[in-house]
Formats: sequence, C-alpha cells, structure tokens
Amino acid sequence: MTSRTERANAIRILAIDAIYKAQSGHPGTPMGMADISEVLWRDVMRYNPANPRWYNRDRFVYSNGHGSMLLYALLHLTGYDLTIEDIRRFRQLHSRTPGHPEYGYAPGIETTTGPLGQGIANAVGMALAEKTLAAQFNRPGLPIVDHHTYAYVGEGCLMEGISHEACALAGTLGLGKLITIYDRNMVTNDGPIDGVYTDDTRKRFEAYDWQVIGEIDGHDPDAVLAALTAARAETNRPSLIICRTTIGQGCSEGYAGTHKVHGGVLPAEEIAKIRERLHWPHPPFDIPAAIYADWDRRACGADAENAWNALFERYRDAYPDLAAAFERRMNAELPEHWHGQSRDHVCALQAKPADIPSRKASQNAIETFAPLLPEMFGGCADITPSCLTRWSGSSSVCFDPAGNYVDYGVREFGMVAMANGIALHGGLLPYTATFLMFMEYARNAVRMAALMKQRQILVYTHDSIGLGEDGPTHQPVEQLASLRQTPNMVTWRPCDQVETAIAWISAIERRDGPTAFSLSRLPLRQHPRDDTQLRNAFRGGYVLSDSTTPPDLILIATGSEVTLALEAARVLRTVPLAVRVVSMPSPETFDAQDEAYRESVLPDGVRARLAIEAASTFYWSRYVGLDGGVVGMTGFGESGPAEDLFRHFGFTIENVVEQAHRVIARVRQKR
Repeated sequence: MTSRTERANAIRILAIDAIYKAQSGHPGTPMGMADISEVLWRDVMRYNPANPRWYNRDRFVYSNGHGSMLLYALLHLTGYDLTIEDIRRFRQLHSRTPGHPEYGYAPGIETTTGPLGQGIANAVGMALAEKTLAAQFNRPGLPIVDHHTYAYVGEGCLMEGISHEACALAGTLGLGKLITIYDRNMVTNDGPIDGVYTDDTRKRFEAYDWQVIGEIDGHDPDAVLAALTAARAETNRPSLIICRTTIGQGCSEGYAGTHKVHGGVLPAEEIAKIRERLHWPHPPFDIPAAIYADWDRRACGADAENAWNALFERYRDAYPDLAAAFERRMNAELPEHWHGQSRDHVCALQAKPADIPSRKASQNAIETFAPLLPEMFGGCADITPSCLTRWSGSSSVCFDPAGNYVDYGVREFGMVAMANGIALHGGLLPYTATFLMFMEYARNAVRMAALMKQRQILVYTHDSIGLGEDGPTHQPVEQLASLRQTPNMVTWRPCDQVETAIAWISAIERRDGPTAFSLSRLPLRQHPRDDTQLRNAFRGGYVLSDSTTPPDLILIATGSEVTLALEAARVLRTVPLAVRVVSMPSPETFDAQDEAYRESVLPDGVRARLAIEAASTFYWSRYVGLDGGVVGMTGFGESGPAEDLFRHFGFTIENVVEQAHRVIARVRQKR
C-alpha cells in the first residue's frame, strides 16, 4: 500500500510534467490542493469511473478551473477513460485536456469552468436539483436520489460577485448536501492577497447560514477527512471548509507560496529539485504501478453503483410509474404523447384568436405544457408578475422541497449560472426569466450555457422600446443581436400567441443548446395562417402574407413589428407592388433549414428587401444584403408612452413605405 503522500505527489508530478510539456498552465493550485484531493477522491466521494453518467454519483465542480491539471490527474489516476497520452497532450489543439475543464471533452467533467465564480454557482444549481428530485421521487426506505455536490473554490471565485448571489441563496434554500472547499492560499495572479481580499470569509458564510469549518491545514489528511465528515453530517445547511494551503506545495523557497507558481511554467531545474524533494525518481509521465493500483476507484465505484441498482430495482417494483418517470427525466426524454398533444395545442390556438402580449402567451404555454412535463422547473429574478412565469401549479422550492419554481431574488447572473447547474445535473428542465435588458447582468452565464450546449430556456420580456416610460436604461436595443450572434444559441421573437407556443415547443424539444425568448409587454395581434404556414412557423421563418405574382419586395419582420409589416404591405400593394411579408421569429432556426426551403422564402433573385425590428439594425444585413434596408434602432431609446416612441423612432406605416420605395429605387438603379 502506497502512502497518502505518494498518491498526492502523483498529482503534483503529473501536473508539472504536463504543464512543462505544454509550456503553458497553472501548476500552483494542483500542487497546493493535491493532499485535499487525495482524501476527497479516494475516501469520501462516491462515483464510478466506468460509468461517468451514473445518476446517483456525487458531483464534483472545480470552480477555480485554471488549475485544470488537478482534475485531469484525478480522472486519469482514478480510472476514468483519460489516458496518459491525453495528459501528455494538455492544452493542445483537439486534445481532451484543454486549458480549462470543458464539459463533454472528457468523462467525469461535470461542467465547464474557468470564468471564476460560475463553477460554485453551477454547484449550487446541482445541489438544488438533487434536493428537489429527492423530494419528488424518494420514498421511505428507497432514497434513489441521495448524493452530494462538492466544489473547490479559490479566493478569485469568492471575489467574483456571482459567488455572493449563488451562495447566499444556497443558504436560504438549505442545501445541506453542498460541500465547498475553499483553497485559502493567500495568493492571486498579481501577488499576495493582502490589500486585495480582506473579507472575513467565515463571518460572510455564517451570515449566509452556512456551516463553516476551519481554517484547517489543507496538507493534513486527517484534518481534511475530519472536516469532510463533519460537513456530510450537516444536512440542513451547506458547508464551507476553509483549508489553508501553500500554493505550489513541493516547490523551492521563492516559488512555493508565491504568485510565481500561480500561472507560470516552472523551469526544468526547479522541476528537478521538486522530484528530488518529493523523492520521485521516475521520469516524466511515469507513474508506478503500485500508485495506479491504490488510486484506482473502478472496483469500489462499481460496487456503489451495483448497490444503487439493486435499490432502484426495489423502487421500480414498488413504484413502477415513478421509476419510469425518473428514468425518462434523467435521460431527457419527452413523454410518449408529447408531440401530438403539443401540436394539437398550436392548432387550437390558431383556431381561437386572441390579441395578447407574447409574455402572456408564454404564461399560457407554460400553463398548458407544464402539466405534461413535470420536469419543467421555473424561476425569475424578482419580477415574476411582469415576466409571467408562474402558473397555477407552481410551487416555490423556498417553501416546498418538492416544488417546481425558484424565487431567485435580484440575482440574474446567479440565476442563469444555477440553471446551468440544474440542467447539467439532469432530471429537470430549467427556465428562467427577467427583462431582456437585464440579460446583460447574466451575459457570461448565458454564454456558458451555449458553450456547453445545455438545455435551458431563457424567458426575456419587455423586449423593445415598447417598454415605454421606463426609458433607455430598461429598453433593450443591442441584446437581440448579441444573443443571435452567440454560437449554439437559438432565439425566438414571436409575433403572436401561436408563434409563442411554437417557440416553447421548439425550446422544449431542443437538445443541443439553450433557447431565448424575446417577449412583448404590449398586446400583439394574432394573424391568420393556413396549415402550411402553421407547419412552416416551426422552421423559424416563413411567408405569412404573399402576392399573387413573384414579389418585387420582401418585408422581413419579427415580434410586434410583423403587424406593422403587414399594414405597410397593404399600402404598397396599392401602388401596385407585389409584396411578400416574411415572419422571422427565429433566424437561427431558419438558417438551419435546407437550402431549398430558405430559397422558397427568400429568393436570391429578389434583392429588394426591408427588415423591420425595434432593435439594433446590425444583425439584419445578412438577410437584406447591400441593396436592402432596415427599419430599426441605431441608438438608445427614450422615455415616453410606447406609441410615441414607436412614432419617434420611425416604426410607422408611413416610414416603412418610404424606406421600401427607397430600397426598390436603389435596386432598380443598379440593374
């Protein structure tokens, strides 16, 4: 049997070897947290390297993810499918070991981390998902959902404001199975932490209603194990274990405990001294068989999973319907009758017109779909009555652990990052809401959802200058273009209740990224559609109104401006001009259609095109081309009644008609 020190040193050596070979990386944190990790990953955490997606595994989040070689070393040593060759290719193009942990690149990585603070917020979301699913599914003597979420954080994570948002809410929600280990090494990238971070972390987290343990010696395995045992014993509050460590533990004086080892490549002569100091005579990337054997967690992981499988079979015998629902939800599958029921709802809406705001249409869609999908898990950043995301069956997890709605408070960034963790955990389909303008507070978490291709729904209301009197601070202009330019993101700006329901259906059925809705405060007129138009609306862009002859002009509009486009088209047709009106609720969805369909909607031969949207004009050049035009916003809004603002900024029939004539004249002049 090898010693704890030898096993921890294997982490340190793998980290410095990989970083030296890459000539890039952060050796200090892996070296400093190796002793903590040896205890957590060998003695405490429950997981199966042979099945990284086992439902009841403990989740591990490495929030201070710049020290990624720590995680890669742990995955490799414990028996995950991450080879020594993968370690050798650290930070190389197309490797499974990129500079920061990336979800989906290698097994065992629960979330992408790197932007500091977001990992701990993801962990809060995962712990909330565990608590909710346990309350929804567990039955006496059959705890099929029963695992912990562990997170590592550094000073940088705790300095980021998002950590305050998420950790405060974690205490309020009583997430007793969230255990966070704070690597207190007193160093930042710039130097010693004195004068930069002087918070009393203990008092801060006690104020959040967390159990706080330590400060303990992070290089004392017995102290670490005792702290983890105490944390696991506390079931009503999340726990923070403060571990005092030396960054770069094992390095020479002048490196250890200094910022020099935080993000710099150690020189060859220093690495040679480390090997000597750690009594490690082996060449780079060479781990002795005895150490591999003592690290290997595959056998005990299989035992843990097999025990759970036996438990689940007893659960299935006693509660077959619940067991089937649990597996369906954890596999992100839709109910058998979902497709037919959802399409029937769309047809029913089309047959019974209602002129309502799309935010209200969204609430109606939730009211219809949530009973079919108990995994729907809503929430809002303190403006639920405005965003209309609560439905008749909503129950707040603040008061009901088995609930389906989170009152996030004024925490937009924390809300979306937590929703990422909820989605990553599995079993719940999170949707979150705020005003479109306040997407900016959560922008990086939205980007992380797209980067990880996570299935969550972002409900944004009050989507334009139509917000009115609240003025430019609350009126979104550039936000839609920003969302639409984000890879893996799909946006919908529906023009009526029918398109809103279609947007919800599309988002629910999507599996490869988040979906954002841009919804109106003002009532929107419902438009007539035949069966073909109804089917084509699911394709993101379609012909809503057409001429009897090939079009001279195409008007493209979204949301509230679709009605304006239709009214302008009626005027233009009296000229007479052959005018086509295209509703484009989801440009990304339209772009994903086959070329023949896109050509049928926007023929290449029709160069006279005018886009109309009460948002930035920037995005629409891709559809209107050099000869076309855009009626949109080129600056910020103003405060005033909505109708006055629309008129002031040119969203009138008269201006659209005038701009259309200019586009046609420009196209004809170039022929």
